[in-house]
Amino acid sequence: MKRIAVIGAGNWGTALAASLAKSGHAVSLWAYEPEIVESIRQRRENSIFMPGVSLPASIAATHDWGEALDGAEIVVTAMPSHVCRSLYERMLTHLRPEMVLVSATKGIDTDRAMRMTEVIASMVGIRFVPRLCVLSGPSFAREVVRGDPTALVVASRDRAAAQLVQKEFSSRTLRLYTSTDMVGVEIGGAVKNIIAIAAGVIAGLGLGHNPTAALITRGLAEISRLAYACGAKRETLGGLAGLGDLVLTCTGDLSRNRTVGAELGRGRKLAEIIGPMRMVAEGIKTTYATVTLAERNQVEMPITTQVHRILEGRVSPREAIRELMERKLKEE
Repeated sequence: MKRIAVIGAGNWGTALAASLAKSGHAVSLWAYEPEIVESIRQRRENSIFMPGVSLPASIAATHDWGEALDGAEIVVTAMPSHVCRSLYERMLTHLRPEMVLVSATKGIDTDRAMRMTEVIASMVGIRFVPRLCVLSGPSFAREVVRGDPTALVVASRDRAAAQLVQKEFSSRTLRLYTSTDMVGVEIGGAVKNIIAIAAGVIAGLGLGHNPTAALITRGLAEISRLAYACGAKRETLGGLAGLGDLVLTCTGDLSRNRTVGAELGRGRKLAEIIGPMRMVAEGIKTTYATVTLAERNQVEMPITTQVHRILEGRVSPREAIRELMERKLKEE
């Protein structure tokens, strides 16, 4: 069994901490919100992000960096993408070269259009070369914490690090596959959230299964184009972090990004949709970062472009669909 620190006590961080604790690991869970720490310590429940779910007594919740990272052999970061850089800056002095750092954040840095492991490497590389992994795949947090069978992929250029995470994270309900394609796993896990917003728009407009199937298929095509341009392997996008996560997020009612899209399709404005949300819909910020990344790599991404225009209020959902359907005809 390992000492594992999970940084970020949102839905996903809490679910990972619970799964790891149930497997017998010594888990510390760092939360930004002191009230979450108190809730877990007093009632064994994350009352903000996962109310009603009983968490293992062995999870040690804390707001203190030293306490969270002391003795940790594996550090899992599950924070929103836009705070990744600042949180790594704050915990940098507590990190050690032998630690395996696992990014479980599905997003792209908006300011620099960087993948999360690129952000982490740029921060930690000031002190040492980190042992980096990325964890992704089709996984709703509530289903993971409930114990529903779930398959994920852990990618790293350090095969030993990926195999360590695979061994320690896998259980009777969680199965991990390894990969060396960090680029493909990260791009697939992040950009699928944009397509999920579009899938929600289709649902919000009351359209049927035909456009959803077409969207998922063509969405995978443009995710793949971007991933290949960034150096990904072709087979990765047909796997768990590509097609698998895309299907889940575009069709599942637990998808926050799909929910945002559905409300946009019903005519609501973005500001009023996200205003009361405590949990982050990563696809919103990722859309802006992906537009930049696509331009940088000269990759055509028509669905992403239209989602970007919808989010900015420059086009209505129905107009966006019409423009997609009326694009110049071509071979598949």
